Amino acid sequence: MTPAARLVGTAGYLPEHVVSAAEIAEQSGIPEQIIVDRFGLTGRHLAADDEHVCDMAVIAGERVLEQTALEPADVDVVVYFGSTWKEYPVWQAAPHIAHRLGCDGAFAMELDYVSCGTPVALRVVRDMLVAEPDLRTVLLVGASREARLIDPADRGTRFALNFGDGAVGAVLTRGESATAGGGFATVLGSHATTNGSYSLQVKMPIGGSKRPVPGPGGPADYVPKLQVADLEDMKHGLDSDSLPAFRTAAEIAVKRSGATLADIDVVCPIHMKRSMHHALLAELGVSDADAVYLDDTGHMSGVDPLLGLDRARRGGRLRPGALCLLIAGGTGYTWAATCVRVETS
Repeated sequence: MTPAARLVGTAGYLPEHVVSAAEIAEQSGIPEQIIVDRFGLTGRHLAADDEHVCDMAVIAGERVLEQTALEPADVDVVVYFGSTWKEYPVWQAAPHIAHRLGCDGAFAMELDYVSCGTPVALRVVRDMLVAEPDLRTVLLVGASREARLIDPADRGTRFALNFGDGAVGAVLTRGESATAGGGFATVLGSHATTNGSYSLQVKMPIGGSKRPVPGPGGPADYVPKLQVADLEDMKHGLDSDSLPAFRTAAEIAVKRSGATLADIDVVCPIHMKRSMHHALLAELGVSDADAVYLDDTGHMSGVDPLLGLDRARRGGRLRPGALCLLIAGGTGYTWAATCVRVETS
């Protein structure tokens, strides 16, 4: 029998505090209707001052373990795939998250793919479960609080005005066939492609080895902010590069899943402005009704597609046999997609 990676459960977490579109409009000076219609944002969640990515990832992890009736000791691997802006620099969150969850016997690992976190993490975990027979259960968690890196009044960070905070978790197990091993879906084909010419465009310019803080090259009172080196240049390039790259990632992922774009039933993408969301769906030949749009959360680094799948599942939108495409684009710049086939609703 051919082993398969099975999705057993998913769960999300969103901070209690919600920033409305009206508040974002007031902070940014952009009319509320533009925030809603163009940015595709009715609101976003904001983590508390003392709430960090590990805290949110632990809550999502606890929820999905409870949902799947698993004990922490049942977990063989804990994978963190969320934001790289964590509690500390030059530091791995995965071991800390695993320890707080009680998964002390598990291998803890971290994947640094920013907004492409979901499709890349599913690909890596699928390959691990298929290749290593002694691995049975993997806990996947991701979180982001990058809304704190955005100054709504700063035009240099306005490209990320849709950033919100939140977390998601999933449990995957090894099944000896596509329908064995429990769970509601099977992880199928994936593809990703990178254009490194964008690699220096989006970054926190201070805080790394080139410009450490405090010290030479950076003020002691520096406030961390995500910035774009050349906003117009990046926008011009992505306007022509993104849709073809998204389509390539999707086409190859579905082909590796034994399907075509016409077979896609549900799309779970990262959050993006409404016009780009509609353009992506048109490129894939998918209707708006068959996609998840996170207009009440905004973009949460690698969290979006998996949280979208969780919402689609809880909303009764995943019929048995449905082919779901989880697709994302992330700074660097990478475009990635992974397919899952629903077995049970």
